[in-house]
Amino acid sequence: MAYRPARAIEAVADFLADPVRPADFPETRLRWRNDRAAAQIGLDNLSDSEWVAHFGRFQPLPDGLPQPLALRYHGHQFRTYNPDLGDGRGFLFAQLRDDRDRLMDLGTKGSGQTPWSRFGDGRLTLKGAFREILATEMLEALGVDTSRSLSVVETGENLDRQDEPSPTRSAVLVRLNHSHIRYGSFQRLAYAQDAGSMQRLVAYALEHYAPAATGPSPAAALLDHCVTGAATLAAQFMVAGFVHGVLNTDNINITGESFDYGPWRFAPAWDPDFTAAYFDHHGLYSFGRQAEALQWNVYQLAGALRLVAELEDLKAPLLAFADRYQAALATAALRRLGVASQGPDADAALVRAIEAALHATRMDPDRFWFDWRGGVRRAPSPADATYEAPAFADFLARIQAHATAAPTHDYWRDAEPCTMLVDEVEWLWSSIAADDDWAAFEAKIAAIRRMGAAMK
Repeated sequence: MAYRPARAIEAVADFLADPVRPADFPETRLRWRNDRAAAQIGLDNLSDSEWVAHFGRFQPLPDGLPQPLALRYHGHQFRTYNPDLGDGRGFLFAQLRDDRDRLMDLGTKGSGQTPWSRFGDGRLTLKGAFREILATEMLEALGVDTSRSLSVVETGENLDRQDEPSPTRSAVLVRLNHSHIRYGSFQRLAYAQDAGSMQRLVAYALEHYAPAATGPSPAAALLDHCVTGAATLAAQFMVAGFVHGVLNTDNINITGESFDYGPWRFAPAWDPDFTAAYFDHHGLYSFGRQAEALQWNVYQLAGALRLVAELEDLKAPLLAFADRYQAALATAALRRLGVASQGPDADAALVRAIEAALHATRMDPDRFWFDWRGGVRRAPSPADATYEAPAFADFLARIQAHATAAPTHDYWRDAEPCTMLVDEVEWLWSSIAADDDWAAFEAKIAAIRRMGAAMK
């Protein structure tokens, strides 16, 4: 794959972004380079020194953006509108084409202060970067539409944080996304009543991210695209057992990719009330409310698009969310099970049976998906008694019709599924924090990628 730079964002940068300078870090020590992702954008041949020059010192890529751009946006944060947002510790560093000819962004986290930093230091902890790698690798393996962690460079500063033992180490992360344009970018333009810029941003988004979208108006076509993306992402989160934790409108982008991982967790049980963020006191973004949260967010996007669209044109996409979510949930569940579709009604009934059984028994969801790959029950399993419980009767009656064959990859002969619960995350970090030992982390990444290969 050849490197193909792009600078499409410059067409809307005059109202969407501010040119900024990266921080001058006292140290740049390469900790992570994702050559698998880099190969898809033609950057896997960079030497380590070249890599650090671009992703630690932020020297522009050849023919790329001459200067980083901090994006402007507003957003609802836990459903309270905040007009004082924007890229406060990150920026858009570069755009380029991937091996599918998609326009991609290289965005940062922890790259220094910007006009939108407010009172923040613009930095990221090394632990925060480490956690984002684990989240993105696990989600990618599980088939979730996600950003990818391209690079982590440790930067040699000591940071004070309330939610980590301090002082703690610093780093700068580079993520690869299909887009960093958020719902909040449209909310900002609606807040300013800037219809001209709104029309330009809608046109830009359709051209580069949804060229096949249709509707009675450009804004309605974009909303339709975003509804599908949000519904699909919500379904993928559920089947992955993942809780993002901060589904604010400034954290949702128009391509439907999950990104910006803070207090995320994987749920140890199918518990609708399970939350990831210690500050989510009312469970607004709990495991079972993520579809509701993303649906609420697309309504806020529609409200912003009202500046340039008729209300009647926006209703149909919004009303389609629930059906698209249910269809996406069946697709994601069948994919993770590795079984065949038997039509929409049968697929939906199977999913309802799975949800009911997992909720009633509170068993480990990863164990369930692992034990029933291909629709064929592995034996023996620590969950054998659970599968014989009445809660699983409906599932047992339905799964045989969807079954394909026992899986052949050697991953499925392991004793335990590959998981990513919070205790393991903390254990993996402890070796790095105490001894700068990355061996367990590297082994975990290899295990995650092996699971991902087995699920294809």
